[in-house]
Amino acid sequence: MSFALPRILVVAAAVVFLAAAVPWVATRPSALDPGLEAALAKAGADPERGEAVFWAAGCASCHTAPDAEDSLVLAGGQRFASPFGTFVAPNVSTDPEHGIGDWSVDDFARALTEGVSPQGRHYYPAFPYTAYVRMTPQDIADLHAFWATLPASDVPSAPHEIEFPFNVRRVLGLWKALYLDDAWIVPARDTEQERGRYLAEALAHCGECHTPRGPLGALDTARWMAGAPNPSGRGTIPDITPAELDWTAGDIAYFLETGFTPDFDTVGGHMAAVVGNFAKLTPEDRNAVAAYVKALPPIPAE
Repeated sequence: MSFALPRILVVAAAVVFLAAAVPWVATRPSALDPGLEAALAKAGADPERGEAVFWAAGCASCHTAPDAEDSLVLAGGQRFASPFGTFVAPNVSTDPEHGIGDWSVDDFARALTEGVSPQGRHYYPAFPYTAYVRMTPQDIADLHAFWATLPASDVPSAPHEIEFPFNVRRVLGLWKALYLDDAWIVPARDTEQERGRYLAEALAHCGECHTPRGPLGALDTARWMAGAPNPSGRGTIPDITPAELDWTAGDIAYFLETGFTPDFDTVGGHMAAVVGNFAKLTPEDRNAVAAYVKALPPIPAE
């Protein structure tokens, strides 16, 4: 004896299946771009060049443990408050169990440009892959080579302190579909500004702090570098567009090297670590960033 399901039940079951399947497919973590994978395979990795990328990208500023004496031990543990909860920087040292010591260059590149772990999980954009997506294959390969020279730490990573619904990582696939974009924000008029743009928009991810965010946490690129509330709740991050910052290019370059403002004040807070990174770069790179900042569209603070 056989039974035939009523057509309405078959249709209803199909609708339910599609309603569940479409979001699941739409939010799945993306694979490494084949073009980037091929470019990485051809790139000759140089750890000396990678060291400069490391400092420009601010890796130690977030992943060094609080109060650590050695800034190259990337044991994690720093806490970053946000409207969505508190993110805790993970151990990204060369330890193969607690860090990323067993990552291939492809794993490394997928994390930097797609925000996806080797296990296929979305990373939160507190990790600034929305900036690193603009990195060149050569810089990624060089950075990975330098990373392999760093010391290991067996300190386990602490979990993020994120509540529902923000702890459902799968929905980050939709967020990335809306906001993960490798387009440049500000046009460059010459090679110096182009270099400065690469350093500021890709490696140093300056916009992550100096640009306000929308309700879903994405950067408001219409107000690029126009200042933003401090996520910790203490004060604001300044507007560095020409509407508010009247420093000369020389002032900016000197500040990035020494931490001294034209008024002989000194840098503080997290920006002190940023200056420490830029001080390790070449004068030409600091001048390029200064040229980029001077070319920003002037956007008055709200």
